[in-house]
Order: sequence, then C-alpha cells, then structure tokens
Amino acid sequence: MKKGIAASKGYSIGKVFLKEDKEIKIESRKVDDVKEEISRFKTALEASKKQLEEIKAKAEKEVGADKAAVFDSHIMLLDDPEFAGSIEGKIENDSVNAEKALSDVVEMYMATFAAMEDEYLRERGADVKDVGKRILANLTGNISGMSELEENTVIVAHDLTPSDTAQLDKNKVIAFLTDIGGRTSHSAIMSRTLEIPAVVGMKDITLSVKNGDTIIVDGIEGVAIINPDEKTIKEYEAKREAYEKEKAELKKLINVETKTKDGKRILVAGNIGKPQDVDQVIKNGADAIGLFRTEFLYMDRDEMPAEEEQFEAYKYVLEKMGDKPVVIRTLDIGGDKKLSYLPLPEEMNPFLGYRAIRLCLDRHDIFKVQLRALLRASIYGNLKIMFPMISSLEEIVQAKEVINECKEELKKEGKKYSDDIEIGIMVEIPAAAVNSEELAKHVDFFSIGTNDLIQYTLAADRMNEKVSYLYNPMHPAVLKLIQMTIESAHKAGKWCGMCGEMAGDERAIPTLTKYGLDEFSMSASSILKAKQLIMEN
Repeated sequence: MKKGIAASKGYSIGKVFLKEDKEIKIESRKVDDVKEEISRFKTALEASKKQLEEIKAKAEKEVGADKAAVFDSHIMLLDDPEFAGSIEGKIENDSVNAEKALSDVVEMYMATFAAMEDEYLRERGADVKDVGKRILANLTGNISGMSELEENTVIVAHDLTPSDTAQLDKNKVIAFLTDIGGRTSHSAIMSRTLEIPAVVGMKDITLSVKNGDTIIVDGIEGVAIINPDEKTIKEYEAKREAYEKEKAELKKLINVETKTKDGKRILVAGNIGKPQDVDQVIKNGADAIGLFRTEFLYMDRDEMPAEEEQFEAYKYVLEKMGDKPVVIRTLDIGGDKKLSYLPLPEEMNPFLGYRAIRLCLDRHDIFKVQLRALLRASIYGNLKIMFPMISSLEEIVQAKEVINECKEELKKEGKKYSDDIEIGIMVEIPAAAVNSEELAKHVDFFSIGTNDLIQYTLAADRMNEKVSYLYNPMHPAVLKLIQMTIESAHKAGKWCGMCGEMAGDERAIPTLTKYGLDEFSMSASSILKAKQLIMEN
C-alpha cells in the first residue's frame, strides 16, 4: 500500500499505464550564427503555440471552457515578449544554443514561483515547466503524446501537466497517481473536473509499479494498492458501489433548501476564481457565491484590468446567479502574490506585509477602478462587497469612504448603481476576531477566512512541511476565535459566513453548524456533501 494526498474522491480498480517522460539531455554549445539560432527558437515557439491551441480546443469539448482556460496562461507565456526576449537575449549575448538558453530561463522562472508562499501560485511553476518542455521537444524533434490507452486505465506518472490531462480520454482513464503535486496542482484540479479518483504527492509511485499491474486507487484515504488479492478487490468493489450510490443520492439535494434539524436555514455557497467557474457552482446547487477571488482577473497579463473589463466580469457572474447572493472580495494582491506590472517592495514576511486592503488603501488609483466596476455591476444582481485582511476599525472606515467617493463620481457621470449593497469583511487576522464585537457594528456581515486565521493563530506556515502538522483547523484556540466571531455578528444582528477551506471540511461542519454559522462557502465539488452534513445536524 502506497500513501499520498487524496486529490479527488472515489474508488477505481484498473490496469497501470506508466507514463515515462523521455529525458532530453541538454548540452551547452557555442553557436556561430546567432540569428539562425534565434530563428530556430522562434520556429519552435510558433509550433508550440499551434499545438497548445489545438489542445485547448480539444479540452473545451472534453472538460468545458472554464477548465480549458488554463491553456490561456500557457499561450500567453509563449506570447510574452519578456519570456521570449530573455531566451533570445541569452542566445545573442552568450552565443549559446537555443536549448541551453531555454533551459536557463525556464529554471529562473520556476525558481521565482517556487519561492512564493501562496500554494496556488507555487503550483503555477508547473505551467512554466510544461511550456518549456513543449518548446524543447519542438527544438529537438522529440514530440511525444499520450499513447493509445485501453479501457480501465490508471495513469501513473511523475507528474501530469495540463497538456497531458487535457488529452486524456475520459472514457478510458479511470484514475491517476503522481509522484509530486498537491491539492491545488493542475492534475488534482483536472481529476476533480473529470470526477475520477486521484492521489498525488506519492513520492515514488512510478518506481513501485510496472505497466499492466492491477491497482486500486482510493481517492478517499489517499492510498493505492498494487496487485491486490481477490478479497481486497471485492472489498473495494463494494466500496466503489456504495460511493457511487451515495453520489447519486447527493445529487437529489441540488435544489433542496439546506436546513438544520431545528429548522435554521443555512446557505451553502461556492468559491470561484474566474467568472467561468460559476457554471460548476450552479451545477452543484449552490445557494450563493461566498467568495469571488478577484485577484485572478489581474494575473497572467501585462497590465491592470480596466474598469470596463472588470465590470463585464462581475456583471457576468451576477447575471448568472440571478437573485442569489454574490460576495466579491476586493483585490487581495501583494506579498507573495506579485504582478509583473506592479513593482512591490521585497519583504521578510510577505503574509504580514503590504498586501490586500493595505495596498488598496495606499493605492486609490487601483482600488477605485475596481470599486467603480463593482458598483456599476451591482444593478445586475445581488452583490455584496467584502474587504480582505482587515485588522482595525480604521481600515473599514477608510474603505467605506473610498466607496462613497466612487458613488459620488458615478452619480455625477449619470451611471447607475444599487443603493442596497451589503459591505462586509474577511475575518482572517486574530485581532479582527478578538475585536469582532466592535467591528460587527460597522459592517453588514463577516466571512471567516480560515486559511490565514489558522496559520496566524498557531504561528504555523501551512506551506512549510516541517511545521504543517501544527496547522490544525480543530485546535481549541482556532475554534474559540471562530465561535467568538459568529456570536459577535449575531449579537449585532448581522450574518456570519466562512470562505476558507475549513468550510468544506467534513470533520468541521457539525461543529460549525452547532456554533450557528449562517453560510458555508467552498469549492463546487464539496457543496452537496456539505449540504447533507448540515441537514443531519
């Protein structure tokens, strides 16, 4: 039995297809004709772009436009003059071959991503690696795609790139296992989209299996069993049958109102990062959008998104959700989430630094563009605006003042906005939780951001493997702060939600329901199970 990280739920029993990446050895050599070498690189770049556009088109058919959008960032990287320019500059200045120049620049980019503290951004280093491998394959003529697969195939790989997963035949691939990766890696996200079991971060699964081995994938416990005996196979066949039955039962809850046993109505909402994610949230019967992470509108581009572009994105989500609430978080950028076009100071502790509301209150030119777009979009649905990283009452007062300035500007310009927009804050800093009784008087709602609240409270960086064992959502101190925050909101007649990962944690849901949490917001795939657990409490 091999253990890893459960990335996508379910059980599968199939035959191993071991995906072995052919290592292309890169040798550094001096070139005499620099122009010819740059031309060779450009040809490989264009070929890579054409291939990615074809893969993206296939992915749109297989898994939908929202998940295929991952290839936009790959294509944008190929179009990025800074990326291509760095490689061409290295060829020219060092008179070095294209393969070596490409390898050096890709390594530099990957090192930058690896140093970031945000897990999602750190995983994006895989995008750069994937693009680099594709260009290298085109430079050397080593083009290889996924082989013809048989039915009931379990793919075992060191890692699966977005290009790999987009080309999988979901009628034949029933699960996959990887040596590396986390819950936010592309392979993990894609496995949840395809709704097939996956276990990632298994360290050496590729060295433990061979082609044709029978393998059980347990996406609940995060384990794989190689060449199991008949008794174990029968046991897992029964588990698989029970799981599929449960999934079918959960689908009956899609349009059901979520109420606790004592009759309290609870909203079960979805978290989204891009406007297109709203479809998956609706499909899973969400009552609301509890968190729209707007920073993704600002990333993978060369300049700030203009007011009109943001307005269209917010309007799209609001119209899709109809009269259901949509909580949109204002820009949470800075620290570890950096934008190439927004120079920020280097910091020793980026999570405690110049980011989120702190940056926005310092840069009204950025903040007001977003607030104006939000206000204009508010007439198309049930918008609620939420400020992140609030630590004091002064920040709430200042942020509200900026909103009022934007309202005055729009009024003078004859542009409409709703007068009925709730303003709330994320409670993710322990100081905000401790002072929640006072803060509740000045906002319309709270949403508890447990990802940061837990690591700040326990002084345990959740990305640091050496101390990750300390990162415990059920720690008494964390639970005390959460309970205090909910009680403060209710005392002031306000509602309190939660948008951190803990909201979808099956262990935590009964306790949070008992505390009186009014809204749980989570990834789309967790919604129906959360509904069931809340209704049982």
